[in-house]
Amino acid sequence: MFLMRNDRYRFLVTIVALMVALPVAAQSPDTISNYRQYSALYSSSGQPHEAQLETLQKNGFERVIYLAYSDQESALESEDRIVKDLGMEYVHIPVEFAAPNSSEFDIFAAIMRQAPDKKTLLHCQVNYRASAFSLLYRVIYLNVPLADAKEDMNSVWTPNKIWTQLIFDVLQENGKSPFCDVCDWESPQ
Repeated sequence: MFLMRNDRYRFLVTIVALMVALPVAAQSPDTISNYRQYSALYSSSGQPHEAQLETLQKNGFERVIYLAYSDQESALESEDRIVKDLGMEYVHIPVEFAAPNSSEFDIFAAIMRQAPDKKTLLHCQVNYRASAFSLLYRVIYLNVPLADAKEDMNSVWTPNKIWTQLIFDVLQENGKSPFCDVCDWESPQ
């Protein structure tokens, strides 16, 4: 059956609209593993792949901070070059998962505070390191209530004793209590 001229026109317009809309829908950063958006300028996630880094750039991200070692099994080879070639800033702070320390958090916080208006993705392999650092940064520097930041982190993982101890130490070093009415921490001791 032949389509009438107007029907063909509507059909073609619909096809073109779908072709334009599909790539936009596919270009959302929330396809990255454990992606969490905390504000218009700050998100954390697990390891993005190359196409997802391109998506970040298309969505206005200006900086990518990586908190794991580049020789991790799931690390993206040449991530630094890929990010730089996309015109974004790349910062690498290797954090040993089994032995994080407050100086690594301090380096991260200093970078964020140098340019707080840069749209940033903080990531590691699965968003454990990144969500813990995000909790700390948001509570200490963005004045997000601890209960809210902890709920966001707990949507990704519940930190083990090593990471709970780091969170307690960094919060206390910055004059913040690690306790709140709804904060259920496993004792770090």
